[in-house]
Amino acid sequence: MNRTTISLLAGTTALAAVTGFASISTPDASDAGTAKAAAQLPVERTSLLCPAPSTSDLAETTYTSFTPVTEGTGSDGRAELAAATAESATGAKGKGKAKAAKPVVTPKEPGKPVTGDTSGGDAPALVGTAEGKFAPGWTVQETTEVAAGTGRGLLGVNCTVPDTEFWFPGASTAADRTDYVHLTNPDDSAAVVDIELYGKDGSLKSEVGEGITVPSHGSEPILLSTLTDGPQADLTAHVSVRSGRVGAAVQALDAKTGGDWLTASTEPAGSLVLPGIPKDATSVRLIAFAPGDSDADLKVRLASPTGLITPVGNETLHIKAGMTAAVDLGDLTRGEAGSLVLTPTGTSVPVVAALEVVRGKGAKQESAFIPATGPVSARATVVDNTAKGTTLSLTAPGGAAQVKVTASVGSAGGTAATKTYTIKGGTTQDVELPVPAGLKGTYALTVERVSGGAVYASRTLTAPVDGIPAFTIQTLPDDRGTVAVPDAEQDLSVLQK
Repeated sequence: MNRTTISLLAGTTALAAVTGFASISTPDASDAGTAKAAAQLPVERTSLLCPAPSTSDLAETTYTSFTPVTEGTGSDGRAELAAATAESATGAKGKGKAKAAKPVVTPKEPGKPVTGDTSGGDAPALVGTAEGKFAPGWTVQETTEVAAGTGRGLLGVNCTVPDTEFWFPGASTAADRTDYVHLTNPDDSAAVVDIELYGKDGSLKSEVGEGITVPSHGSEPILLSTLTDGPQADLTAHVSVRSGRVGAAVQALDAKTGGDWLTASTEPAGSLVLPGIPKDATSVRLIAFAPGDSDADLKVRLASPTGLITPVGNETLHIKAGMTAAVDLGDLTRGEAGSLVLTPTGTSVPVVAALEVVRGKGAKQESAFIPATGPVSARATVVDNTAKGTTLSLTAPGGAAQVKVTASVGSAGGTAATKTYTIKGGTTQDVELPVPAGLKGTYALTVERVSGGAVYASRTLTAPVDGIPAFTIQTLPDDRGTVAVPDAEQDLSVLQK
């Protein structure tokens, strides 16, 4: 790229990529004399944050990094994940400080996954940056297998973009649960964070969650039970940042059902989609919260392979303002692919929501979470897929949609493959995946909406251990790999007036 002519828009574009907001306000294009149509250009820099995976000595963790090939990028760039190094506010040294000079994962080229492994309970949180050709759509998955103990099973999380606000319906301080909010700070100055908890009766008053300091380039795990006076199930945790930015995720460990990572719900909205409930789910629990001043009444429907179905006995859900509501939906899917669709029965009131999903029975149960997520408006990617343990669910809650799915080359070999699907309106489909020929290692799946209505997606990854149906679910929100940038020449002419 020619750097001799620089507009303010270049800085704005980079800022959009770093903060995770891939959009820029543009002039009104209706006046052709003063503005030109905005162009979609690849972002030039992206940050991702991975929480510390586990405190178990039995933990085996794999990190997988992947950037889809994006038209319009240059030939230069770099990406790496390295250990968070700062001393935590509780006095514990940032784990992995000695390893900071050597990145955990360093991708070589877009279009090919790269993996890195670690074991034990002292693996640190990671801070990652991608620039140039590695930035658009950069995706990193942290997958951990724990053989025994609290949280045993399979835990997975997509490393997150730093932000200033997160909602986690589905958190808990119940006796069987050990929930931590992991906060990671990518910046050169400390971040100050507040954590609020809301139960069935409203806000849980506590000053302990106010003004939490997260050191620069450091990470801080906060045990939720230390923020309350007594145990309480079905909580909504609200993380808000007074200064700086953080990545946030909840590690929800259950003594009976293993547990998993709970990632943030999409921002409060009147209608929500929670895609990809496993066919063999034995229990589905919906947790929702209305953060405003008005009660919410929602219509509850299941998008099945044949259309939208209203579950008998759970046709609607009433959520009081400022309070968390929860309802057991049982074995909702009954052996078929399904996604939950929540819409207002009357006046639209913004809500957040998540599902806690259980597979198996008795002592052989395992749990995971599905937060409400945004649509794949252009493209989304999920990594660490295996030849036999991956299920991709695609949902079109409104009109029919055409979707292209690309399986990358394998991390250790294989040939990329692509398939196109038509998803009927109001349905969920677990699609037959285009597995790479000659696959060695794991591979990435990139989902692109070609035409039609909105599409929502999630991936279920399974790895049974000793009869336990271990699994983890990741949603696929849009990767925001491009930004809308007004014509540079027009921008400069405006500045010259």
